[in-house]
Amino acid sequence: METGEQSPRRLADSVSLGVLARWVPRDEIDTAVAVTGKKAKRRDGKLPPHVMVYFTMAMALFADDDYEEVLARLTDALAAWPDCWDTLWEAPGSGGITQARQRLGSEPLRELFSRVAEPVADMLTPGAFLGTWRLVSIDGMEWDLPDSGENAAFFGYAGSGGKRSAFPKVRVVALAECASHAYFAAAIGGVGTGKGSGEQSLARTLWAALDEDMLLIADRNFYSFPDWRQARASGAQLLWRVKAGLRLPVLERLPDGSYLSVLVDPDIGGKRREALVEAARAGADLDPGQAALVRVVEYTVPDRDPGQDGELICLITTIVDLRDGPAATLAEIYHHRWEHETGNDQIKTHLRGPGRVLRSRKPDLVLAELYGYLLTHYALNALICEAATEAQIDPDRVKFTRTVRKVRSRTDDAADFPP
Repeated sequence: METGEQSPRRLADSVSLGVLARWVPRDEIDTAVAVTGKKAKRRDGKLPPHVMVYFTMAMALFADDDYEEVLARLTDALAAWPDCWDTLWEAPGSGGITQARQRLGSEPLRELFSRVAEPVADMLTPGAFLGTWRLVSIDGMEWDLPDSGENAAFFGYAGSGGKRSAFPKVRVVALAECASHAYFAAAIGGVGTGKGSGEQSLARTLWAALDEDMLLIADRNFYSFPDWRQARASGAQLLWRVKAGLRLPVLERLPDGSYLSVLVDPDIGGKRREALVEAARAGADLDPGQAALVRVVEYTVPDRDPGQDGELICLITTIVDLRDGPAATLAEIYHHRWEHETGNDQIKTHLRGPGRVLRSRKPDLVLAELYGYLLTHYALNALICEAATEAQIDPDRVKFTRTVRKVRSRTDDAADFPP
């Protein structure tokens, strides 16, 4: 094996659009298309469903190109394999491509993402685990959409009145593996004031994607007692920041400076609450619908809030045994949450481009376009993580921008494109 400086660079020099398809294989596409009832029909002609799935991913890679240019780049890779592209076909114009996108819709791409996206780091990937727990995080991001009436009605605008956003916006909340930045579950919704439009509401649809081998890191925006309870019911361990006003009675102080506490359903007050706190202090079993034992880690970041004593960070965790994670270790682990911000920057700045509005003027096509971005981002980071793991370096040391640039410049190399 070559050194950590050479091996990832060699992989980045060899990647192509075809290599990306290794992580989104044709057979999975065909299954997703079949499951969602979008099998090819006679009228699909030159652009059957599997071509349009790869086209939607290619749209994410070539955000500066128009539809016809994107399809021209894609056919160079597809034509090398039987049953992917018929060389007798003549690529349609932008109108025909739009019609093919509408026929495909968003459901096959959503199904495909749910089938192929999964954590990609292994135990040898630096920074991927705390003990046996895989580090994952949750966060949200917003995207600007074309200002069409349909997008505005479906997704809404951020803010109101004079502070209303210039464009309709769509919100994406995702679970991501910290080490690889790969999203493995996502929920998409509007930004209006309607039910289900907030980050917490979207997050609630993702708890089922957690697993007992995961440690979920979350910022204070995601905490509520019901959400904590539901996320914990997945079997995953939790490490969440909470707001300073949350009531956290001290049950027992631990040698590393952390302490045991109890979360109580905020709807329970008075003597019932006091009884639950005393039961927790006595080590009694707690009804998870009413209360939950937690460990609290508090520390101050001195460089924040200039002129003050610094910003107090309050973390709560299900890891109650300090031998599984001392306070200092958990404080350090919490800051892996910022890896999610790196992933958001990768997809919004380096794939889409800074300040760029998405292409699609209809809600269903917006959803399809977003899943194209999620699939392409996933495939790129899976490749990067694999290379970094082989070289035994942190995946952050393999430049995402360099990998994207290489993929964009080598779309004629279809050697690894699956049939």
